[in-house]
Amino acid sequence: MKPPFLIFLCFLALVGCTPEKETIPGYVEGDFVAIAPTSSGVLEKVRVVEGQTVKSGDILFSLDLVDLQAQYDGAVAAKHRAQAELNDLLKGERPEELEVLFKQSAQARANLENAQKDYNRTIPLSKTGAVSLSRRDDVIAALDTAKARVEEVNAQITAANLGARIDRIEAARAGVEIEKQKSKQIEKRLQEAAPVAGVEATVMDVFFRPGEYVGAGQSVVKLLPPANIKIKFFVSQEKVATLKMGQNVSVSCDGCDQSYAARITHIAEESEYTPPVIFSVESRDKLVFMVEAHPTEFHEALRVGLPVTVEVGPGS
Repeated sequence: MKPPFLIFLCFLALVGCTPEKETIPGYVEGDFVAIAPTSSGVLEKVRVVEGQTVKSGDILFSLDLVDLQAQYDGAVAAKHRAQAELNDLLKGERPEELEVLFKQSAQARANLENAQKDYNRTIPLSKTGAVSLSRRDDVIAALDTAKARVEEVNAQITAANLGARIDRIEAARAGVEIEKQKSKQIEKRLQEAAPVAGVEATVMDVFFRPGEYVGAGQSVVKLLPPANIKIKFFVSQEKVATLKMGQNVSVSCDGCDQSYAARITHIAEESEYTPPVIFSVESRDKLVFMVEAHPTEFHEALRVGLPVTVEVGPGS
C-alpha cells in the first residue's frame, strides 16, 4: 500500500497535466453604419431616436423635399411630352390632314379624267384640221398637268402615311431617353433624401435635429446591426500560432449571468504593441496580435465598449 503523501503527489501531478483554458481580456466593438443624404438641405423630420431598433425598410429621416419633388414632377412631365412627340412622328400626319389630301387626290383624278376625255375628242379632230394646232397643244398640256397633279398628291399621301423622316424619329427617341434618365436621377436623389434602414439595427446616435442644415455626405444617423457586433482581444505571438479561423471561444463579462459563444473571424497578419485598453506591466514590452470573434447569436448584454473576458480552450 502506497503512503498517503505519494497518493497526494500523484494527484497533484495528474491535475498539473490537465490542460486549462486560458482567459484573455478584451472588449466589445461594433462596425457602425453611418447614414447620410447625398444632397444638402434642411432636415425636415427625424423618425428615430437613440436606442430604438429599426427594421429593414424603415424611413430614418428626410430632408425638405419640396424643391426635389418639384424637379421630379417637371422631369416626369418633360418625359411624357417627349414621348408624345415621338408617338406623333411615328403616326405620320393627323387624320384631318390626311382627309384633306384624300379630297385633293379625288379632285386631281377627276381633273385627269376630264383632261383625258378632252384629249380623246380633240386629237382626232386635229388630224382632219377641224381644230387648230394651238388647241391641240393646249389639250396635251392640260392632260400632262392633270397627270402630274395626281402623282404629286399620291406622293404626299404616301409620305404622310410613312410618318417623319428617320433622322427626326431617331432624334425624338434620343430626347425621350434623355428625359427618362433625368427623371431617374432626380427620383434617386428624392429617395436618398429620405433614406431607409437596409437591415434591422439599433440606432446608436442621431447627430442632427429638425430644422438644421445638413450638408451632402454628412451623417445624420448611426446604426449598429447585430451582425456587426464583435469581440476584440489581443494574444501573444506564442498564443496566436495556436488559433485558427472559425475556432470557438467563450465570452463572459462582469454582471453577465452566463457566458456567450463566439467564433473567431479575423486574426491579424501583423503584430502590434499592446494597446492601453489592456495595458499591463507583464505585457507592455511584448508584441501582440489582434483577434476578432463574432458572437454566434445576438445578446443585448454585449454592448459596445463593454470589457469582457475571452476563454480560449486548447484545440477548441
